[in-house]
Amino acid sequence: MSANNKHSDSHSLVLPWKTRISVSALSALTDAFRRSDGTVNRRILSLLDVKANPNPNPVKGVKSSDIMVDPSRNLWFRLFVPTDTGTDTSLPVVIFFHGGGFTFLSPSSFAYDAVCRRFARTLPAVVISYLNHRSSSSSSELKQLPDFADLSKCFLAGDSAGANLAHNVAVRASREGFQFVKIIGLISIQPFFGGEERTESEIRLRKSPIISLERTDWLWKVFLPQGSDKDHEAVNVSGPNAVDISGLEYPETVVFVGGFDPLQDRQRSYYEWLKKSGKQARLIEYPDMMHAFYVFPELPQSSQLIAQVKDFVSHTCMHNMICSKTSNS
Repeated sequence: MSANNKHSDSHSLVLPWKTRISVSALSALTDAFRRSDGTVNRRILSLLDVKANPNPNPVKGVKSSDIMVDPSRNLWFRLFVPTDTGTDTSLPVVIFFHGGGFTFLSPSSFAYDAVCRRFARTLPAVVISYLNHRSSSSSSELKQLPDFADLSKCFLAGDSAGANLAHNVAVRASREGFQFVKIIGLISIQPFFGGEERTESEIRLRKSPIISLERTDWLWKVFLPQGSDKDHEAVNVSGPNAVDISGLEYPETVVFVGGFDPLQDRQRSYYEWLKKSGKQARLIEYPDMMHAFYVFPELPQSSQLIAQVKDFVSHTCMHNMICSKTSNS
């Protein structure tokens, strides 16, 4: 499904009025929360970040609950469980890392609660949405999962900064292996990557909504360890300091790209790097969409992306099952 989307140069981003208002408000609020010293006004942010409460009663076939992992660090996750699939069905587990530039939002933010509910209902899958972006799994956490959650069919998923984190977790999992789960797939939705040298799309779309060049520069500045630059392996993951994954069992990956996303060149480079490293990867492009488009359910492309994630999960689970049977025969 890869396609060249350079034709987006010749026309403007077209969005419904509802989405335009939401995008403009989100961009303005993000700027208002940031301070020049690298801190965030979380008091104001907490007032304007609309939250959704967990609901143990099924809503459109999905129930949710918040599971505390470590109170001393306020480390918790929101668990989404589909209820209309039958307990005899083995369901994959999706470990989801939300976007927000490593700085904003949480699993209880309305937009990400809604996204994870859609994933749980549509795929269908048991979805674990993390706060603080911690990735380790313990036996006490896993006891919270329903019996039909199949830990041999786990997927890492994330959008924007969350997709960056999902990649880095995939590298660590490939190096060390998880004790309780098997990661078979990675869903990378418009991953937030950077680098010292500006790309053509970053320059051309430098004033894009949500993720302008000025905003990304600020986010990388506060993210990076002191003395590091944007070619750090956690930022420019396919750049000069990239981790060699050629010998690792890195999971099969799908990468989603938007034609009005200034990060699109880096996302394509990531896809190409995965292929050159000998990994299974596919690229799906949305030439007329901006960064984070899929969190706006009024856009038809949002539903299309969810459907393509469903296809990827189904295909990967089937392929993994066939490979397992072959290796055991």
